Amino acid sequence: MTQFDVVGFGALNVDKLFNVNRIAARGEESFIIDYNESCGGSAANTIVGLARLGLSTGFVGKVADDREGQLLLKDFRHEKVNTEGVVLEKAGRSGVAMGFVSQGGERALYVAPGVNDKIDIKEIITRYVERTEFLHLTSFVGEKSLDAQKKLVERLPDQVKISFDPGALYAEKGLPRLRPILKETFAFLPNEAELELLTNRKYEAGSKVMLGEGVKIVAVKLSRKGCFITDGEKNHLIEPFEVGAVDTTGAGDAWNAGFLYGLHEGRSLRECGRIGNFVASRCIVQMGARAGLPRLADLRKNFMT
Repeated sequence: MTQFDVVGFGALNVDKLFNVNRIAARGEESFIIDYNESCGGSAANTIVGLARLGLSTGFVGKVADDREGQLLLKDFRHEKVNTEGVVLEKAGRSGVAMGFVSQGGERALYVAPGVNDKIDIKEIITRYVERTEFLHLTSFVGEKSLDAQKKLVERLPDQVKISFDPGALYAEKGLPRLRPILKETFAFLPNEAELELLTNRKYEAGSKVMLGEGVKIVAVKLSRKGCFITDGEKNHLIEPFEVGAVDTTGAGDAWNAGFLYGLHEGRSLRECGRIGNFVASRCIVQMGARAGLPRLADLRKNFMT
């Protein structure tokens, strides 16, 4: 069976993105300027980003046999992501995420998980991921899929490195619920708000808490402040690339792709963070989570020496 550089395991959603004049608060009204539909899902976006950077990639997830499911599979194949680990459910609906993006690049997101939340450990081919270098995990809405992730992590050989972006959904569950994954995690990739939610501490102190949980590397996405990375020995606060944000959807997923690419290439943690910042900067200047993801030639031409 094929050996991969990175395999993703997370929700698969079709993103229906509405560009609006502003994000409406409770009781307020806004209006739609434009509408865009694209394939998404946090781990899936990262995997597509890595595929564009030339790595061999695969995916574990679940879609229904419907229009959205076929779109998700077709897009993966177009991006040269292996789909043998994706379970096709005959009944039900594929996942959908509705995003509302303001002219300033802020967003609100609503998720209808569909069959994403029905994936069972019995459906996952363990040998599909046991020879990958990295297994990249992101959140689901439901408990059944989280349980499948926990069980899969326990079954994998030590040479498979786990990268884990909890997202807000998992961060809200608290540390005790995530410990079965965290104790096996090589690189923990939260944003600032998620880390504070999990640890009740600012990012530097919160990173120390996560290292105490057994994580080897903590890389915190700080939005306009860039990123903070530590392995417990050295700390790196890395400035972002300044660009005009059009849509921040998928920025964290893009950053993960750049960071994991750096790790795969054996770059220093500072360089990994800078690559993550570069890939994220390319993502946010276009609408949607994937349209702006760079190719390897772009990375080499504009960033790497």
